[in-house]
Amino acid sequence: MPSQSTGKHYLITGGAGFIGSHLCEALLERGDQVTIIDNLSTGRFENIEHLVEQHGKGPQSRFRFAIDTIRNETVLDRLASQCDTVIHLAAAVGVRLIVEQPVHTIETNIMGTESVLKVAQRYRCKVLLASTSEVYGKGNKVPFREDDDVVLGPTTRSRWAYAASKMVDEFLTLAYHRQKGLPVVILRFFNTVGPRQTGRYGMVIPRFIGQALEGKPLTVYGDGTQSRCFLHVKDAISAVLSLEDYPKGVGRIYNVGSTEEISIEQLARQVLVAVKAARGTTSSEIVHIPYEKAFQAGFEDLRRRKPDVGKLEQATGWKAKYGLEAILAETVRSLYTGPDQRSDPPQADEAT
Repeated sequence: MPSQSTGKHYLITGGAGFIGSHLCEALLERGDQVTIIDNLSTGRFENIEHLVEQHGKGPQSRFRFAIDTIRNETVLDRLASQCDTVIHLAAAVGVRLIVEQPVHTIETNIMGTESVLKVAQRYRCKVLLASTSEVYGKGNKVPFREDDDVVLGPTTRSRWAYAASKMVDEFLTLAYHRQKGLPVVILRFFNTVGPRQTGRYGMVIPRFIGQALEGKPLTVYGDGTQSRCFLHVKDAISAVLSLEDYPKGVGRIYNVGSTEEISIEQLARQVLVAVKAARGTTSSEIVHIPYEKAFQAGFEDLRRRKPDVGKLEQATGWKAKYGLEAILAETVRSLYTGPDQRSDPPQADEAT
């Protein structure tokens, strides 16, 4: 991860969220200035409270926090006018939130991104847009490449609203680049995980770990053979910074993810092993729940979701450093507060 300050002032939308708070830490650690805007709908002040204490006080403060929505263009305009680069992370995310609140999902993602691009164009700020592997839809060509065709489900199933809204975000962002000359980079994140992530909106690893720590059954949706790749948030932040510092990345799309693939059934078993290692025991079992019972009738899931990250690696030399075992061990430690909690720091290893 780049460690030298660029002397820039960054505006991070959704900066109090899971990824956003880790990105704030990395930028402040290398000496940059950071301003965030977050309405705390899914982000938490606790994620950035230590940054306010360390960097947000006094005449030399390098960290500022605005509690507001990105659709408040007056506030967004004022913040963007003082920054060099906007990293747009704010979005409606999480399968459960998307299924339950499709209007919120579409309006937040599309209208919010439009607001960000307008103010960035006004002040000629570079924009890094956080997109998602969901845009690949039901494609079965694995691993997914940035130039692959996209297949989505019918509009009658709200599960695809998130994918469609983020595709529009990408189209709009690239349109601003081609028509108006705005410098933009798009990052498609694949299942980023680690400390501070909540399972409240369907994220599988914190949900599994929370269930195991409470002695509840680990609920696997469907038959459990569907597979995913999980990237440590520190590796995700490293990718963001490497692309922000890479001038030839402007106008391009990059996958950001791990290539270490695992079935959800096996993931649940590894979570039980990690929890047992931290607390000495676990009484949880694994149970299967049909998708229609967990979400809604006709819910569709992807069988596999694995990225091709060759484009990112070739452009910047980026490599994921944390494997799944290290990710689970650290995330368990961050959530478990029992008397036998292990405090050893996680060790980076090469993901397979």
